[in-house]
Amino acid sequence: MSAEFSWLIEPGFVSNSTVRTAALVGGVVAFTAGVVGTFTVLRRQAFVGEALGDVGATGGSGAYLVGVNPLWGFIGAALTAAGIIQGIGSEREHRRDLATGIVLGASLGLAALFLYFDTTHTSTTGASITVLFGSLFVIGGATVPAVLVLSAVVLGTVIVLYRLLLLTTLSPDLAAARGVPVRRVGVVHVLAMALAVSLAALTIGAVLSTALLIGPPATALRLVKRPGLATIAAGVIGVVATWLGILLAYDSYYWPPKTHGWPVSFLIVAVVFVLYLAATGVTARRQRRQDARRTEMTNDRSPVAAAARLAGR
Repeated sequence: MSAEFSWLIEPGFVSNSTVRTAALVGGVVAFTAGVVGTFTVLRRQAFVGEALGDVGATGGSGAYLVGVNPLWGFIGAALTAAGIIQGIGSEREHRRDLATGIVLGASLGLAALFLYFDTTHTSTTGASITVLFGSLFVIGGATVPAVLVLSAVVLGTVIVLYRLLLLTTLSPDLAAARGVPVRRVGVVHVLAMALAVSLAALTIGAVLSTALLIGPPATALRLVKRPGLATIAAGVIGVVATWLGILLAYDSYYWPPKTHGWPVSFLIVAVVFVLYLAATGVTARRQRRQDARRTEMTNDRSPVAAAARLAGR
């Protein structure tokens, strides 16, 4: 590493195979979650996303119990929950939230039971921490191909259905009038969201997975008004936050007291939060300038200002 960045990047960061795997998996997952999350935010389904992430704890803990890769547990639980929510809920927000709450409560009860069995009936150590809060640094190379394929499936789905997703999100009545199957598009979006949340749960844990789904899109939508650009910006912001979190987690092993690094999941979420606050500040400053310009233009058009201009001639 060049001397210019030695103050920021500790020795061995780039050459570390574990770090490279974490950066690859984390970057791909963060971009995927950001793209899907843009529609989640626009469709006001953040609570559904949060519930699917928490439900993943049930699948992940169950997978540990039977000795299966937790990724498949996350996916199985999230897809099942998404199907149930869509089955007993509706496009109406209050009914969907009610169905989501019911599914979430039942799933968390099962998660508590499975985590108890993981602790008392298996030799697996740290299962609870890994399921709930994840760790990019423990993802094995064998899991990488599955993550890449699933991410490609999710992104491909969004690309193919982008126009339909955008129309049903911004104007569902107009979409229905044009013959667009609004409910089917909604189901596809929820299933894509379930896969994105499951991938995020693998990287930063079931409890924190919504941070990658909601945080970067919310930040992007603060800065960019066009949905297409906001979608891409959300993915890029997610990647930046994830890579910066990985870098900070690696460097934290050299912070006092040494050899006690900070959790990478916490640092990623912290960066996401800081970026959102910064975007909020930029938006507020931009709004104040626009308000000042409107006020100035209004004052210039007022009778008093007109009389003052005439008097000055």
